[in-house]
Amino acid sequence: MATFIQEPAHTFNEYLLIPGYSSAECIPANVSLKTPLVRFRKGEEESPITMNIPLVSAIMQSVSGDRLAVALAMEGGVSFIYGSQTIEQEAAMVKRAKSYKAGFVRSDSNLRPDDTLADVIELTERTGHSTIAVTNDGTPEGKLEGLVTSRDYRVSRMSADTPVRDFMTPFERLVWAPEGTTLKDANDIIWEHKLNQLPIVAADGSLCYIVFRKDYDLHKQNPNELLDESKRYVVGAGINTRDYEQRIPALIEAGADVLCIDSSEGFTEWQKRTLAWARGKYGDSVKIGAGNVVDAEGFRFLAEAGADFVKVGIGGGSICITRETKGIGRGQATAVIDVCQERDRYFRETGIYVPVCSDGGIVYDHHITLALAMGADFIMLGRYFARFDESPSNKVSIGGTYYKEYWGEGSARARNWQRYDLGGAKKLSFEEGVDSYVPYAGSLKDNVLLTLSKVRSTMCNCGALTIPELQQKAKLTLVSSTSIVEGGAHDVLLKDKNAAVK
Repeated sequence: MATFIQEPAHTFNEYLLIPGYSSAECIPANVSLKTPLVRFRKGEEESPITMNIPLVSAIMQSVSGDRLAVALAMEGGVSFIYGSQTIEQEAAMVKRAKSYKAGFVRSDSNLRPDDTLADVIELTERTGHSTIAVTNDGTPEGKLEGLVTSRDYRVSRMSADTPVRDFMTPFERLVWAPEGTTLKDANDIIWEHKLNQLPIVAADGSLCYIVFRKDYDLHKQNPNELLDESKRYVVGAGINTRDYEQRIPALIEAGADVLCIDSSEGFTEWQKRTLAWARGKYGDSVKIGAGNVVDAEGFRFLAEAGADFVKVGIGGGSICITRETKGIGRGQATAVIDVCQERDRYFRETGIYVPVCSDGGIVYDHHITLALAMGADFIMLGRYFARFDESPSNKVSIGGTYYKEYWGEGSARARNWQRYDLGGAKKLSFEEGVDSYVPYAGSLKDNVLLTLSKVRSTMCNCGALTIPELQQKAKLTLVSSTSIVEGGAHDVLLKDKNAAVK
């Protein structure tokens, strides 16, 4: 007979936290969100990689590129650059993120001199950026020919087919600085010449970076930024169970700080072999997470195989249809609780703490706090980060409202067969994800600050100033479907925010 678990599997939305005693010290400003990313032993001061916030970005084409990796590291988290691309492309993304210098921005809005005003308008609408570098070949590293800003053109008075060279500010009229200029000197030049941006140019005339006036204060406002020993941003990257013997060395050489096996199901021989190969070649120097699993047995398997952290969650993602197509998975809250209990047992038995990552099932910000209270050390988010300027997907306008494209790794668009690999043919036999849109939400920084302010506030309600303290003190209660309805606005007529006040 099959094993039957009679207790229903629950989601985050079926739980609430019960407030605990809050002392005078329990104010959001005193809350620490530091959390371990990779395994450590009892008695060690902390994990080899400790994040300043409990958020990482999903290993997805529409979520985690090098721009988001930098933006999230600035806030204290880690992005896992997607692995469903060539080894060379992924390594290049990692290298760009690792070589990023605070204040020195690699231009991501570029055109050629023979492009037109129509191209300028399309690019600014797509990226939201008003400064465009004009290079000889339209690449970020091409020879700098000039700059275009919003002050250089008037849409109402110019033809859409006007060449960029006719209205750009040419190189000979630009104030620029040579490669090797320090950030302090660059900012001094900006202030001295009353500039909004300063190109940094190599000896051969190629564009290196652009330093922006608006970034001056921004770099004073990142007290949580996550840096390695060389003061570079910490960056993660995804791997698979097929080409790991080639991909892992390339990513390590590119500078990746931590890797993660990107798979829909982690309780497999393939992940065990991948971890064994990495341990045999690199020992414990290379940090690799594994998953996904949904029960204690799956966690124990990966922990014993050498995983540095374990991801929990099957079928709970907003673009995942694995449960519908294959009938496997588990309610995310129940899965997190079960796995975290096993993590604690494993720690008591072995003295090795293997962090747990909750991956999927997050709909509202308070679900993050619930996942942490249930035992998760950090949360992996896809839809959440896909909404931001820094994600790799396109921003599109539908019915006058802006959205960002968001698609699953198991969708026909991504066709990331390696993520769903169970051996055999190298193909995606059927879809396990969808192609969709998510409402555009602006910058990562603003949204992460808002989300974490909610987390800190709720922790104070529970009388906790750290994540381990929250996990120790939290009291959680299951709620009925009627209680869930009661928790939102009800029995009132909501005002239309767009209606005129009379």
